[in-house]
Amino acid sequence: MTESNGSDAPDRPDQTERVVEQGGDMPDWEKRFRAPRVSLPDWAEDAPDRSLFVSNATGTYELYAWDRSTGEQRQVTDRPNGTTDGVLSPDGEWIWWFDDKDGDEFGVWRRQRFSGGEDDLAAPGLDPSYPAGLALGRDGRTAVVGRSTDEDGTTVHLVRTGEPPVEIYRHRESAGVGDLSHDGALIAVEHTEHGDAMHSALRVLRPDGTTVAELDDTKGGTEELGLEVLGFAPVAGDTRLLVGHQRRGRWEPMVWDVATGEETDLDLELPGDVSAEWYPDGTGLLIAHGFEARGELFRYDLAERRLVKIPTPRGAVSGATARPDGSVEYLWSSAAEPPVVRSTAGGVVLDPPGMKSPGSVPVEDVWVEGPGGRIHALVQKPAGAAGPLPTVFDIHGGPTWHDSDSFAAGPAAWVDHGYAVVRVNYRGSTGYGRAWTDALKHRVGLIELEDIAAVREWAIESGLADPDRLILTGGSWGGYLTLLGLGTQPDAWALGIAAVPVADYVTAYHDEMEALKAMDRTLLGGTPEEVPERFAASSPITYVDQVKAPVYISAGVNDPRCPIRQIENYVRRLQDRGAVHEVYRYDAGHGSLVVDERIKQVRLELDFAQRHLGR
Repeated sequence: MTESNGSDAPDRPDQTERVVEQGGDMPDWEKRFRAPRVSLPDWAEDAPDRSLFVSNATGTYELYAWDRSTGEQRQVTDRPNGTTDGVLSPDGEWIWWFDDKDGDEFGVWRRQRFSGGEDDLAAPGLDPSYPAGLALGRDGRTAVVGRSTDEDGTTVHLVRTGEPPVEIYRHRESAGVGDLSHDGALIAVEHTEHGDAMHSALRVLRPDGTTVAELDDTKGGTEELGLEVLGFAPVAGDTRLLVGHQRRGRWEPMVWDVATGEETDLDLELPGDVSAEWYPDGTGLLIAHGFEARGELFRYDLAERRLVKIPTPRGAVSGATARPDGSVEYLWSSAAEPPVVRSTAGGVVLDPPGMKSPGSVPVEDVWVEGPGGRIHALVQKPAGAAGPLPTVFDIHGGPTWHDSDSFAAGPAAWVDHGYAVVRVNYRGSTGYGRAWTDALKHRVGLIELEDIAAVREWAIESGLADPDRLILTGGSWGGYLTLLGLGTQPDAWALGIAAVPVADYVTAYHDEMEALKAMDRTLLGGTPEEVPERFAASSPITYVDQVKAPVYISAGVNDPRCPIRQIENYVRRLQDRGAVHEVYRYDAGHGSLVVDERIKQVRLELDFAQRHLGR
């Protein structure tokens, strides 16, 4: 058994810089992590030449300001553990960013002028909390700040420069700020006062906290349906709110006039989940359609009720935005090609300097009949390799998320080392309809593992996978499923690698942030005291004595989502029975934004697999 507290320093900065410059001394899998990359730039509605984006250019993911009129870029934040949560004010004058401690997600909002300068406390008078949404007003002095704490539940405050914050909403259940209207007169809030944290209802408030309108699809039916705020119309005096709904068994948008109550159904004939945002003049919608692990874009003309496809390459569109000139910028990648920010006006929008990321192998689609319906899996394998191969089942987190045909450095690293990689969009995943996403209630973890088992059998029978060299791995919820799978399917896996996992569900529930407690109550039907048998059935620690495979666990000591104490409980049980395991603890939260740290973790995982599994 080996344990590490993560205190080993990464390579000295001068060494790292020298290796990056040389490039050739570095394996491709490491280059994919080190190569500078950028997020889709967010632009100020009233100053569209001013943008905010995230980049790892310094070796840590931080916020950057970009003045498109001059081409000038500057780093906004500089913290040891990185910063990615930032918002640009509509007038382009201020950058708000969330300041937590070492990744614990508990902190305060600070702001800095777009042109630079000192950071100020953005909302004086508000104590530290978990963030629950933020909306900034066009007047440059108004903000709506959502906060979540164990003591207060969720609160929403109206914050004006020079005035004390005013509470306009409070409830014990989870909620969040959706948007602020163009004129600042309307505030949209998503809430789960009905107790189902997976399906929000909407309330529109005035700045004094009084209610203007309600929209709640959780009432009056046998099934609860969710709603989400997609944004107010970007037009002065316009009371239309773009809303996501699930009334036809999938996510799709509609327009709700909160003043009149009128709902305009777009009735889009698209098979997958659909989201949308406004074009800047309010006459159309930019439609993002996700279906079977890939994405595409459309423009919807509201007057003509006409849908026109926007050409994009086959792959995944991770984000898109419509610019004032009518062009669309989007972040695109595929499993084989690294991410790039493109524009329908032509060319690459933002291309970071420095080393370029190597590509990887394309993904293959596989459909497997499972106990709950057809399961979609994505497969990558070394070019020209013939099975059976050592195979990694890399399980996504969420659980309400999905794997897609997008570029991912982690799976590509396994492929470089001779492994096939299988990613499974199990029941609970998004992108395959509401029934698929909602299917895992009460038998949490066990349902997902039934789907993974079905794909595992396919992988063996098809000749892809060597049954004696199967690795189960994942992070967050994927890490949870890894530990649960090692205990409930002990003969199926040769090795388990779990990052930031849920390991002891009861202890995790008591230690995690309040919003996740609400989600767990929804998934399992109550608290550990109310439904102890469900928590026990879904907890990896229940089955720890059945684990046969060597186990590797990595954990952030400041993680508020999968807290460290419950992982230590699981590790002690492994120690007590002398099970083969290794633990790596590092000083961050739910994962790391530091490139050196991430590379170190992947290197440790690859080494663990090599030592215990061979090739």
